[in-house]
Amino acid sequence: MTITTREIETNGMKFRIREAGRSGEPVLLLHGFPETSRMWVELMPKLVEAGYRCVAPDQRGYSPNARPEGIDAYKTENLVADAFAVADACGFGTFHLVAHDWGAGVGWRMVHANPGRIASYASLSIPHPASFGRAFRDDPEQQQRSQYIVFFQQPGAAEEMLLANDGAALAGIWDKHSPDEVAELVAHFKQPGALTAAINWYRASFGAAGGATVQDEFEVTTPTLLVWGNQDTAVGPATLKTHDQYMKGPNKFVELTAGHWLVQEAFDDVRREVVAHLKAFPVA
Repeated sequence: MTITTREIETNGMKFRIREAGRSGEPVLLLHGFPETSRMWVELMPKLVEAGYRCVAPDQRGYSPNARPEGIDAYKTENLVADAFAVADACGFGTFHLVAHDWGAGVGWRMVHANPGRIASYASLSIPHPASFGRAFRDDPEQQQRSQYIVFFQQPGAAEEMLLANDGAALAGIWDKHSPDEVAELVAHFKQPGALTAAINWYRASFGAAGGATVQDEFEVTTPTLLVWGNQDTAVGPATLKTHDQYMKGPNKFVELTAGHWLVQEAFDDVRREVVAHLKAFPVA
């Protein structure tokens, strides 16, 4: 089974995508920060074996030819529009959605914006945004975990720190990744403007305008799987407290003994849970 890479032109930009499988129900996979579609290359063959067709884009700011300037370009509504545009360009009607970290933040807004397009949603690490937002706003422990978000608001400061010494601090973030994956990611974020574009996701959503401090009080009817690692240093247990109250459709929660990098740390568990979830809720 081969994963191929190409660019597709949509939503006024060119997105680099990885894809695998020629038939079967479609699955869109969205990466988080600071990763790329590279994070899915071990999972995609397993999904193809289970009968699915997979597309994993490098999202806005991550694809070299989809890297607009300015913080406002990275508002969440733009990221949601991109994801649906990629799905459209790949011929997806109704599709499954699997996402991690910031990609999962986009995913939650996608099931709110157009639930009829999404047969099932698997969120890795990130609970419903209203539940996360309440903890971000009110819980001292989660506020401590989220201090890096505050630091990211300082123009240029995070970029300088992370890229110093040939990206040593940046490489240190990926403590559960293979050396090859780390090398590919460091090279990616050393591209001109790449790291600033990625951090602009935070600046557009967590800056003075509010972002996660503003509650997203929407209900979710899409069949949903949430997989969370109880050793996650960024997303603590307080973010889960009100998650279930927004779930009005089928909803499964899986707690793993793992940290934030679930695909790298608990691959077999993630694969098993994701495949079972897709099988349980086929595309109509």
